[in-house]
Amino acid sequence: MDFVGRSMVSHAYPAQRQQDGSSRVIDARLRSAVLRPTRQRLALGQLLFGSGDRHVSAELLHAEATASGEHVSLATVYNALHQFKQAGLLRELAIEGSKTYFDTNTSNHSHFLLEPEGEVIDIPSEQISVSGLPEPPAGMRIAHIDVVVRLDTLGLNRGSTG
Repeated sequence: MDFVGRSMVSHAYPAQRQQDGSSRVIDARLRSAVLRPTRQRLALGQLLFGSGDRHVSAELLHAEATASGEHVSLATVYNALHQFKQAGLLRELAIEGSKTYFDTNTSNHSHFLLEPEGEVIDIPSEQISVSGLPEPPAGMRIAHIDVVVRLDTLGLNRGSTG
């Protein structure tokens, strides 16, 4: 039997149904970050990095993985996200008290938070400037500045009578 056949690959490795360029890119990205490209990391990496910059929570990524046919626990998703972060592949955004987002764009940039939807959107770096920063303590440097601009609707649906 041909092990590259459709039925073997689609049942055994949902995230690798086709070993196309993007799967190879994810594999290479994990290897360059010194992360072993396990089936689950490859599947999660494809979801995270396969379609441009994204902001995801562990719960959203878990739901996407499950919907794609990947059998992975929420704990595994959390572990993989933190491993990706430690390897420099993701940036962690602690925006809402108990809600953490992970950003595939690791450059220094700021965010809008659409509070009603809990959606995070990048702010183009040329549209924001930060000034008046304090001097860091001796032996330390500023590693990153997190600016989150919270957005809300204009109150049109808040019972206003006009």
